[in-house]
Amino acid sequence: MAELLHVSDANFEDEIVKAELPAMVDFWAEWCGPCKMVGPTVEALAKEYEGKVKVAKMDVDENRETPAKFGIRSIPTLIFFKEGKVANTVVGALPKAEIEKELKKLL
Repeated sequence: MAELLHVSDANFEDEIVKAELPAMVDFWAEWCGPCKMVGPTVEALAKEYEGKVKVAKMDVDENRETPAKFGIRSIPTLIFFKEGKVANTVVGALPKAEIEKELKKLL
């Protein structure tokens, strides 16, 4: 079973930017209602795409540097990375089909 990766400012570069696999990072916070709606979808996609896409979450309250670097102003924000570069960014509580459509573009 895929373990959802929790990244921080300290390990973001190694876990996401330098990752061999494409990656999706969910920038969220505990107090964010829409984030809680997207959370189960992100977890499900982590399992479904295990071995194909690295799926991670970053708490924006505990990690300020990385969200600032990517200009995150609203959460949830999902950033999709391919070969260490931002491939796309989506903001808001999107349905699973929309998020999955973006994931498939990475493959």
